Amino acid sequence: MNLHGLRWLFQVSALIVVVEMNACAMVGALPFSGDSWKEEVLLHDGSKLVITRSQTYGGRHEIGQPPPIKEHTVTFTMPNTNKTITWTSEYGKELGRTNFHLLAVHVLNGTPYLVTEPNLCLSYNKWGRPNPPYVFFKYDGAAWQRIPLEEFPVEFKSINVALSIIGRKGADLVRQGVVSSEKIKEVNRHTVNPDHKTILREPVKLGTEGSAVNCLEMVFHNGVWVGGSGDSISK
Repeated sequence: MNLHGLRWLFQVSALIVVVEMNACAMVGALPFSGDSWKEEVLLHDGSKLVITRSQTYGGRHEIGQPPPIKEHTVTFTMPNTNKTITWTSEYGKELGRTNFHLLAVHVLNGTPYLVTEPNLCLSYNKWGRPNPPYVFFKYDGAAWQRIPLEEFPVEFKSINVALSIIGRKGADLVRQGVVSSEKIKEVNRHTVNPDHKTILREPVKLGTEGSAVNCLEMVFHNGVWVGGSGDSISK
Protein backbone atom coordinates (compact mmCIF):
# COMPACT_ATOMS: atom_id res chain seq x y z
CA MET A 1 0.00 0.00 0.00
CA ASN A 2 1.40 3.44 -0.98
CA LEU A 3 1.61 6.53 1.22
CA HIS A 4 -1.69 7.91 -0.09
CA GLY A 5 -3.47 4.66 0.75
CA LEU A 6 -2.02 4.59 4.28
CA ARG A 7 -3.12 8.20 4.86
CA TRP A 8 -6.67 7.35 3.69
CA LEU A 9 -6.82 4.26 5.94
CA PHE A 10 -5.67 6.31 8.94
CA GLN A 11 -8.30 8.96 8.31
CA VAL A 12 -11.10 6.36 8.05
CA SER A 13 -9.93 4.63 11.24
CA ALA A 14 -9.83 7.92 13.10
CA LEU A 15 -13.35 8.74 11.90
CA ILE A 16 -14.64 5.37 13.17
CA VAL A 17 -13.08 6.01 16.59
CA VAL A 18 -14.70 9.46 16.81
CA VAL A 19 -18.12 8.08 15.82
CA GLU A 20 -17.85 5.28 18.38
CA MET A 21 -16.82 7.73 21.12
CA ASN A 22 -19.73 10.02 20.27
CA ALA A 23 -22.12 7.07 20.31
CA CYS A 24 -20.89 6.01 23.73
CA ALA A 25 -21.28 9.55 25.01
CA MET A 26 -24.86 9.65 23.71
CA VAL A 27 -25.74 6.34 25.37
CA GLY A 28 -24.33 7.57 28.67
CA ALA A 29 -26.41 10.73 28.38
CA LEU A 30 -29.70 9.05 27.53
CA PRO A 31 -32.60 10.42 29.61
CA PHE A 32 -34.84 8.34 31.87
CA SER A 33 -36.50 5.74 29.63
CA GLY A 34 -40.00 5.23 30.92
CA ASP A 35 -42.89 7.22 32.34
CA SER A 36 -43.29 9.47 35.37
CA TRP A 37 -46.24 11.38 36.83
CA LYS A 38 -47.66 12.68 40.12
CA GLU A 39 -50.78 11.59 41.97
CA GLU A 40 -52.74 13.26 44.74
CA VAL A 41 -53.71 10.42 47.09
CA LEU A 42 -56.54 10.82 49.58
CA LEU A 43 -55.53 9.62 53.05
CA HIS A 44 -57.82 8.09 55.68
CA ASP A 45 -58.11 11.36 57.64
CA GLY A 46 -59.16 13.41 54.61
CA SER A 47 -55.76 14.98 54.00
CA LYS A 48 -53.95 14.55 50.70
CA LEU A 49 -50.41 13.48 49.84
CA VAL A 50 -48.74 14.07 46.47
CA ILE A 51 -46.64 11.13 45.33
CA THR A 52 -44.41 10.73 42.29
CA ARG A 53 -44.67 7.45 40.40
CA SER A 54 -42.15 6.40 37.76
CA GLN A 55 -41.57 3.18 35.87
CA THR A 56 -39.31 1.58 33.31
CA TYR A 57 -40.21 -1.18 30.86
CA GLY A 58 -38.58 -4.45 29.95
CA GLY A 59 -38.60 -8.17 30.60
CA ARG A 60 -40.30 -11.22 29.09
CA HIS A 61 -43.20 -10.63 26.73
CA GLU A 62 -44.83 -12.11 23.66
CA ILE A 63 -43.60 -11.12 20.20
CA GLY A 64 -45.56 -8.09 19.01
CA GLN A 65 -46.64 -7.17 22.55
CA PRO A 66 -45.20 -4.21 24.49
CA PRO A 67 -42.80 -5.06 27.33
CA PRO A 68 -44.16 -5.18 30.88
CA ILE A 69 -43.21 -2.85 33.70
CA LYS A 70 -39.64 -3.65 34.75
CA GLU A 71 -39.39 -1.45 37.85
CA HIS A 72 -41.84 0.88 39.55
CA THR A 73 -40.81 3.58 42.01
CA VAL A 74 -42.86 5.75 44.37
CA THR A 75 -41.41 8.87 45.99
CA PHE A 76 -43.06 11.30 48.40
CA THR A 77 -42.25 13.81 51.11
CA MET A 78 -43.74 13.11 54.52
CA PRO A 79 -46.33 15.70 55.65
CA ASN A 80 -44.93 18.56 57.74
CA THR A 81 -41.34 17.38 57.20
CA ASN A 82 -38.55 17.61 54.65
CA LYS A 83 -38.04 13.84 54.69
CA THR A 84 -38.34 12.22 51.26
CA ILE A 85 -39.10 8.51 51.14
CA THR A 86 -38.75 6.17 48.17
CA TRP A 87 -40.04 2.66 47.57
CA THR A 88 -39.17 0.57 44.51
CA SER A 89 -40.81 -2.56 43.22
CA GLU A 90 -37.73 -4.15 41.71
CA TYR A 91 -37.35 -6.41 38.69
CA GLY A 92 -37.74 -10.09 39.47
CA LYS A 93 -35.50 -12.11 37.17
CA GLU A 94 -37.48 -15.26 37.88
CA LEU A 95 -40.69 -13.35 37.07
CA GLY A 96 -39.55 -11.50 33.97
CA ARG A 97 -41.12 -8.27 35.28
CA THR A 98 -41.51 -6.15 38.41
CA ASN A 99 -42.61 -7.88 41.62
CA PHE A 100 -45.62 -5.77 42.65
CA HIS A 101 -48.49 -3.52 41.66
CA LEU A 102 -49.06 -0.56 43.97
CA LEU A 103 -52.59 -0.28 45.40
CA ALA A 104 -52.42 2.29 48.19
CA VAL A 105 -50.22 4.70 50.13
CA HIS A 106 -51.26 5.59 53.68
CA VAL A 107 -49.79 7.46 56.66
CA LEU A 108 -50.57 7.13 60.37
CA ASN A 109 -48.79 8.99 63.19
CA GLY A 110 -45.93 9.93 60.90
CA THR A 111 -45.40 6.36 59.65
CA PRO A 112 -46.04 5.51 55.99
CA TYR A 113 -47.54 2.23 54.84
CA LEU A 114 -48.00 0.65 51.42
CA VAL A 115 -50.51 -1.85 50.07
CA THR A 116 -49.30 -3.82 47.08
CA GLU A 117 -50.38 -6.94 45.24
CA PRO A 118 -48.12 -9.56 43.63
CA ASN A 119 -47.70 -8.98 39.89
CA LEU A 120 -49.52 -11.94 38.29
CA CYS A 121 -49.43 -15.60 39.29
CA LEU A 122 -45.68 -16.21 39.41
CA SER A 123 -45.23 -13.33 41.84
CA TYR A 124 -48.28 -14.45 43.83
CA ASN A 125 -46.57 -17.79 44.42
CA LYS A 126 -43.20 -16.17 45.10
CA TRP A 127 -44.68 -14.02 47.87
CA GLY A 128 -46.40 -16.87 49.68
CA ARG A 129 -49.90 -16.84 48.12
CA PRO A 130 -51.35 -14.31 50.61
CA ASN A 131 -55.11 -14.19 51.10
CA PRO A 132 -56.39 -11.47 51.02
CA PRO A 133 -53.96 -11.17 48.10
CA TYR A 134 -51.90 -8.23 49.38
CA VAL A 135 -48.32 -7.64 50.46
CA PHE A 136 -48.10 -4.87 53.08
CA PHE A 137 -45.08 -2.68 53.81
CA LYS A 138 -44.26 -0.31 56.68
CA TYR A 139 -41.43 2.21 56.74
CA ASP A 140 -39.54 1.81 60.03
CA GLY A 141 -37.58 5.05 59.73
CA ALA A 142 -34.71 3.48 57.84
CA ALA A 143 -36.13 0.91 55.42
CA TRP A 144 -39.34 -0.68 54.18
CA GLN A 145 -40.34 -3.84 56.01
CA ARG A 146 -42.99 -6.35 55.04
CA ILE A 147 -45.66 -6.71 57.73
CA PRO A 148 -48.59 -9.10 58.16
CA LEU A 149 -52.21 -8.03 57.81
CA GLU A 150 -52.58 -8.02 61.59
CA GLU A 151 -50.06 -5.15 61.86
CA PHE A 152 -51.67 -3.08 59.13
CA PRO A 153 -53.72 -0.28 60.76
CA VAL A 154 -57.48 -0.84 60.66
CA GLU A 155 -57.96 2.87 59.88
CA PHE A 156 -56.83 2.22 56.32
CA LYS A 157 -59.62 1.07 54.05
CA SER A 158 -59.20 2.73 50.65
CA ILE A 159 -57.38 1.86 47.45
CA ASN A 160 -56.16 5.37 46.65
CA VAL A 161 -53.74 5.24 43.68
CA ALA A 162 -54.41 4.81 39.96
CA LEU A 163 -54.58 1.11 39.08
CA SER A 164 -54.37 1.25 35.27
CA ILE A 165 -50.91 2.68 34.57
CA ILE A 166 -49.78 1.23 31.24
CA GLY A 167 -50.74 1.78 27.61
CA ARG A 168 -53.18 4.57 26.78
CA LYS A 169 -54.35 4.95 30.37
CA GLY A 170 -50.79 5.31 31.56
CA ALA A 171 -50.08 7.90 28.87
CA ASP A 172 -53.17 9.84 30.02
CA LEU A 173 -51.79 9.95 33.58
CA VAL A 174 -48.49 11.33 32.30
CA ARG A 175 -50.24 14.04 30.28
CA GLN A 176 -52.15 15.27 33.32
CA GLY A 177 -49.02 16.10 35.28
CA VAL A 178 -50.68 15.83 38.71
CA VAL A 179 -53.59 13.39 38.82
CA SER A 180 -56.21 14.55 41.33
CA SER A 181 -57.72 12.23 43.93
CA GLU A 182 -61.09 12.73 42.23
CA LYS A 183 -59.63 11.56 38.90
CA ILE A 184 -58.07 8.53 40.58
CA LYS A 185 -61.45 7.55 41.97
CA GLU A 186 -62.99 8.00 38.53
CA VAL A 187 -60.46 5.87 36.63
CA ASN A 188 -60.63 3.10 39.26
CA ARG A 189 -64.41 2.81 39.37
CA HIS A 190 -64.56 0.20 36.58
CA THR A 191 -62.47 -2.42 38.38
CA VAL A 192 -64.18 -5.77 38.94
CA ASN A 193 -61.69 -7.12 41.48
CA PRO A 194 -63.21 -6.96 44.97
CA ASP A 195 -59.69 -6.60 46.41
CA HIS A 196 -59.26 -3.47 44.25
CA LYS A 197 -62.43 -1.75 45.46
CA THR A 198 -61.41 -1.60 49.12
CA ILE A 199 -58.72 -3.10 51.35
CA LEU A 200 -60.13 -6.48 52.36
CA ARG A 201 -59.55 -7.98 55.80
CA GLU A 202 -61.08 -11.39 55.15
CA PRO A 203 -59.82 -14.12 52.80
CA VAL A 204 -61.10 -14.05 49.23
CA LYS A 205 -63.04 -17.12 48.11
CA LEU A 206 -61.55 -19.31 45.40
CA GLY A 207 -63.27 -18.56 42.11
CA THR A 208 -63.72 -14.84 42.76
CA GLU A 209 -63.46 -13.02 39.44
CA GLY A 210 -60.11 -11.35 38.81
CA SER A 211 -58.50 -12.41 42.10
CA ALA A 212 -54.99 -13.84 42.32
CA VAL A 213 -56.23 -16.53 44.72
CA ASN A 214 -57.29 -18.45 41.59
CA CYS A 215 -53.65 -18.81 40.50
CA LEU A 216 -52.34 -22.36 40.13
CA GLU A 217 -50.00 -23.22 42.99
CA MET A 218 -46.40 -23.27 41.78
CA VAL A 219 -42.83 -23.45 43.07
CA PHE A 220 -39.59 -22.19 41.54
CA HIS A 221 -37.36 -25.26 41.12
CA ASN A 222 -34.05 -25.57 39.25
CA GLY A 223 -34.63 -22.31 37.39
CA VAL A 224 -38.19 -23.01 36.25
CA TRP A 225 -41.68 -22.61 37.71
CA VAL A 226 -43.27 -25.99 38.36
CA GLY A 227 -46.99 -26.52 38.92
CA GLY A 228 -48.69 -29.10 41.11
CA SER A 229 -48.67 -31.58 38.23
CA GLY A 230 -44.92 -31.22 37.85
CA ASP A 231 -45.26 -29.39 34.53
CA SER A 232 -43.02 -26.39 33.99
CA ILE A 233 -44.77 -23.04 33.62
CA SER A 234 -43.26 -19.96 32.01
CA LYS A 235 -45.77 -17.23 32.83
